[in-house]
Amino acid sequence: MQKTLGSISVGSVIEIPQRPSFFNRRLMWVIIFIGGLFWALLESGIFQNELINTGGITLGLEFLTASINPELSREFIQLTLKATLTTLAFAVSGLFLSIVFGFFGGVVASETWIKSYTIARNDQDLPIFVRGLWLVLRWILVLFRSVHEVIWALIFVAIIGLDPLSAILAISIPFSAIIAKVFSEIIDETNHEPLNALLNSGVSPTKAFLYGLLPLTFADMLAYGFYRFECAIRAAAVLGIVGVGGLGYQIFLSLQTLKFTEIWTLLFALFLLNGLADLWSSILRRRLGVESRCGGTCIDLEAIQTTRKGVDPSYQDRVVKFSIIFAAVLVPLSFWYINPDFGILISERTSQNMVSVGQSAFPPTFEVFSLGEWIDLSKITLSMSFLAVAFAGVIGLILSFPAANNFLLPGGIFASGREKNAPRLLATALLVLTRGLLLVLRSIPAPIWALILLYVLFPGVLPGALALGIYTLGVLGRLMAEVVENLDERPLLALKAQGAGMGGVFMYGALPPTYPRFISYLLYRWEEIIRATVIVGQVGAGGLGRSLTEQLSSFDNQAVLAILIVFIVITFIVDMISASARKTLRAA
Repeated sequence: MQKTLGSISVGSVIEIPQRPSFFNRRLMWVIIFIGGLFWALLESGIFQNELINTGGITLGLEFLTASINPELSREFIQLTLKATLTTLAFAVSGLFLSIVFGFFGGVVASETWIKSYTIARNDQDLPIFVRGLWLVLRWILVLFRSVHEVIWALIFVAIIGLDPLSAILAISIPFSAIIAKVFSEIIDETNHEPLNALLNSGVSPTKAFLYGLLPLTFADMLAYGFYRFECAIRAAAVLGIVGVGGLGYQIFLSLQTLKFTEIWTLLFALFLLNGLADLWSSILRRRLGVESRCGGTCIDLEAIQTTRKGVDPSYQDRVVKFSIIFAAVLVPLSFWYINPDFGILISERTSQNMVSVGQSAFPPTFEVFSLGEWIDLSKITLSMSFLAVAFAGVIGLILSFPAANNFLLPGGIFASGREKNAPRLLATALLVLTRGLLLVLRSIPAPIWALILLYVLFPGVLPGALALGIYTLGVLGRLMAEVVENLDERPLLALKAQGAGMGGVFMYGALPPTYPRFISYLLYRWEEIIRATVIVGQVGAGGLGRSLTEQLSSFDNQAVLAILIVFIVITFIVDMISASARKTLRAA
């Protein structure tokens, strides 16, 4: 006979939870990361080769001191303004096409869309050919976003020349694939109950989507579209290295002629443009109550979660309406300013160039390198990306907390509560300096960082890895700071009330809930870094990117296609590794 005590039966067996095994999948990934970092350091030759170019230190100091004396002549200011407007117009025009095509691609590529037809048809399975077409579309999107904007620009310059349309298409094609991926995830993670109710009532899938699902996704899609605006500006600046114009092109010209005062004027214009875009995007996301999300490819995808608390509906409506109206005016003005010739796409000359480029690229020539050379080039590319992501991850974690507005400001979760220990002026200065630093780091494109670093470093893996790491640090630091700002403050305040110091609050209250998102963002950015190795390779960083530049200069399109195929394969492999690591993180 059993006796009971409260709700526990006396004499019954109580199962005590077992301690999780020390050796688990998370530990396995930690070991892989440490081993990979050690391998990357060895592969880069950091311990064997001379790294610092002592003869270039004077040149590097000259570059830094020029920042206090930028070129401010009337002629150059006018040139800078024109280049800034060109970069902005390229970004807006490319992004507009990306959102249009990305929206339709995201709907069709979503699992929700394909499953809605099974519900509407009362079928358990779709016809094989329909599912086959759906899978083909998803793979095409993966292919399009695996090729960097610079490579698309080079392709279109070869086909249609240096028309502004080359830059617009170079941005819109990979960005369309990226946006389609994000929009499909937003659709798949939105509440489907209204959609299913309409489908089960006999409403067609198209109408059910229009009235039962898409209105629920509007805020997330709008916020992400404006977030991609920041990425589009940086992409437009990067395209300057292929000669399409804008701030990137002018910076590249000034770097070649060592006109440092001109470079800083152009860089300040780029900082301002990126800062305004970042401010606009941040205000809109906050007013919509949508958390920031990392672009898996400009940062860059995509932990999609939304919060709707504390948002003033009337103020939210004003911000959203202003943003939509301003964008509606900015888009036609941008197309008018750069005046792309869309008619060139259907011209006979373009058709002939397309056929010529296609014939010269097929079949790809893998024999241009031996198997051992292909492996060595791939190893250099991977090691460069690994060093970059490790650098950005560690420093980004450190900078993310002081870059958060709830860190040390009076009333913040890490403030001691005593004004003399956390003066408002010092805390504000730290916040402004950290955010300003992150803005500068992400405003300068990676290839320009590589060219700057080559003043004091010898060409090789290190300047390429640092250039990618510095740029990625600017992106990751800001994204991680927004994760900190979205922390639930109640556990932290409870720890402080129990007498825990700042270190204890950080280690036991702030770090545990934030590090999974940090790692997720880091893995997403690793995929983007792999794509970006191609552009730092073009300025002498080594690996497949440098080989691609050499083959482009010799007009060996068959070898170029072979290198691109290897790049895409490596990107797919990194995607799968990243996805597996994120799955382990979510399951933990």
